[in-house]
Amino acid sequence: MNLPTMIRKAPAMRAQVYEILRAALADGGLEPGMPIALDEIATRLGVSRTPVREALLRLEIEGFVTIRPRSGISVRVLTREDIRNLYQMIGALEASVLVTESHLLTPGKIADMRAQNDACRAALQRDDFDAYYAANLAVHGGYLELSANRELVHHVTVMKQRLYDFPRKGAFVKEWELTSVDEHEEILSHLEAGDFAWAAEVVRDVHWSYAVQKKWIELYYRDEMEAGA
Repeated sequence: MNLPTMIRKAPAMRAQVYEILRAALADGGLEPGMPIALDEIATRLGVSRTPVREALLRLEIEGFVTIRPRSGISVRVLTREDIRNLYQMIGALEASVLVTESHLLTPGKIADMRAQNDACRAALQRDDFDAYYAANLAVHGGYLELSANRELVHHVTVMKQRLYDFPRKGAFVKEWELTSVDEHEEILSHLEAGDFAWAAEVVRDVHWSYAVQKKWIELYYRDEMEAGA
């Protein structure tokens, strides 16, 4: 387990431990299915059990770890059912934001989103997945950030982290990402035409539809699905 040997002493110790464990999930230091020894982590970080336990409880709520009273703690494995459920929830929530905040989607805001989608396509052309990933999040963030429901936005963010940072993959399915950029184009065209409900349907029923994206999902998450079979 790749963790630092000590953390800074500060009032926000629980938050520090949480961020360290989240980073370990993202970089593969904590792999799906791996057992987590609370005492070992506390010793290596130079803290008591309490902030580690509290950080792990937060990670359990967010779906990153599983805590079983008699079986211990382990990194949660992302299953086919998890992926299907996450797609359904993200699609429903993002679509709801597009409808409820449509009055805030100004031509300038939509133009910014289109610029980010252009950046997605340019990044894919040079095989720069990190740049693509950041621009992709920015396309969706263009309308998510308009929502006054910060809890909704937080949950969407965490669910995407579960899908993509579990851990972050070094490779990607380029054809899928190019299809995703085309779907963004369709959404943006509807927004530019003022067809906000239609744009929301594409978000929910195409872009975040497990059934529509199934062939790509099964290719991208092949290892996880085989492990959970």
